[in-house]
Amino acid sequence: MLVLYDTSGQYGSLGELYAVQAGNLASHFGAWQAVPVTKYTSGSARKYLLTIYIGSTYDEPLPDAFLADVAAGAPVLWLGANLWQLIRKYPGIGFQTATLDDADPTVVRYRGAELTRNPAAGGTVHAVLSQGVYSTTLAEAVTPDGASAPWAVRVGALTFVAEVPFTYVTFDDRYLVLADLLYDLLAPSAPPRHRALVRIEDVGPHSDPAQLRAIAQYLQSRNVPFSVAVFPVYDDPAGIYSGGVPVHRTLSESPQVVAALTDMRERGGTLIMHGYTHGFAGAANPYGVSAEDYEFYRAHVDAAGAVQLDGPVPGDSAAWALDRLEAARREWVKAGLTPPDIWEFPHYTASAVDYRAIATAPGIRARYEQVMYFNGILGGTGTRSVSQYFPYLVKDAYGTPVIPETLGNVATQRFNQHGVRLVPDILVSAKRQLVVRDNVAGFFYHPFLGLEYLAQLIDGMQSLGYTFVPPSSLL
Repeated sequence: MLVLYDTSGQYGSLGELYAVQAGNLASHFGAWQAVPVTKYTSGSARKYLLTIYIGSTYDEPLPDAFLADVAAGAPVLWLGANLWQLIRKYPGIGFQTATLDDADPTVVRYRGAELTRNPAAGGTVHAVLSQGVYSTTLAEAVTPDGASAPWAVRVGALTFVAEVPFTYVTFDDRYLVLADLLYDLLAPSAPPRHRALVRIEDVGPHSDPAQLRAIAQYLQSRNVPFSVAVFPVYDDPAGIYSGGVPVHRTLSESPQVVAALTDMRERGGTLIMHGYTHGFAGAANPYGVSAEDYEFYRAHVDAAGAVQLDGPVPGDSAAWALDRLEAARREWVKAGLTPPDIWEFPHYTASAVDYRAIATAPGIRARYEQVMYFNGILGGTGTRSVSQYFPYLVKDAYGTPVIPETLGNVATQRFNQHGVRLVPDILVSAKRQLVVRDNVAGFFYHPFLGLEYLAQLIDGMQSLGYTFVPPSSLL
């Protein structure tokens, strides 16, 4: 696949990030490369299974060669702005007009589902088809007053989507339409399949072995494979949870936890590596205790109580990240456990340098997470970053297969900027994600919540038609 993106204007740096996100999704179907649309050369689109153009800058100057190849029938997925340039040059292309529409849709209807759309994403492109042209409306945008307009439409080899659906994305979002449209264009014969993943989160030397064993016994009784995200060193230097007594504990010093992890593995659990300490030595980041702190990025809590990301840790480098990985592996071995080959960054947050370092680490064959992407991945400039989740396995721009987590977790009370999220909320999202014909829906779960919510989630996911699988089965 070829991904073309805009680079001009005040927000030109966003084009690169959108291209990375589009390429990540496309990687599920094969290899991809990305170039600025202004560098397009004649005939390129005909050399690829699909060309994805991302119109993020109003009136980005599109090369005549690109417009000519689109008009000649090259397979193209066009997202967002600048369709009017194609119409002006080739009025017989099948579209009569294309203009920006200030109406802010809040719903996108697709395959019988109503997906959410944050109106803060702004307007969309209103494209009017020429009379008598054969076309297929694939999805509709709906405004709060009930008015609807095509959101995705196909005319010949051109599939047009009325916006770039990478902004204000949620687990219930119209982003899922794009993820499924790629099946239409790249794997149309793929049969429906809906798999699910459950991951037990933030397990460390401080964990309650009885809770871990109870979860493993329950999931085994339901024939549900699962994974367990483990960090091997726990630090609470200020004694926040121990009455002011500093705590430093490793897995090898916690034999009952190690025995529980062994039991979990024997009952169908896959142990994965969730960082080294899940915290930052020497300073609160932002709280000062493992499992709550960031490890590979700096953060603080602002006056409004929201966590703000500050940037890479001091001394961040590929060597530093790989040293953390090796230190974690030594602790696993010291505890008598085999170091896992699947990695998850604590709080899904790291620098681009750290992501690339883990991608090069021998013995790590996948990451299991949502991911941050930064300007510069494709050679651009800027200081922006975006986060992305995937409804199926991808090999992302950092070069590693990424196992999906698409549903979040049960949260029974508001914390920082994160609101309450209960079982019904997760199941609503899981139902919407069924619009992706061959999807993987994953959630994570903290063991201190006990079994009640976990049982409700397992029942609910299975009643929706999901089959739980181990993460390794995706690889």
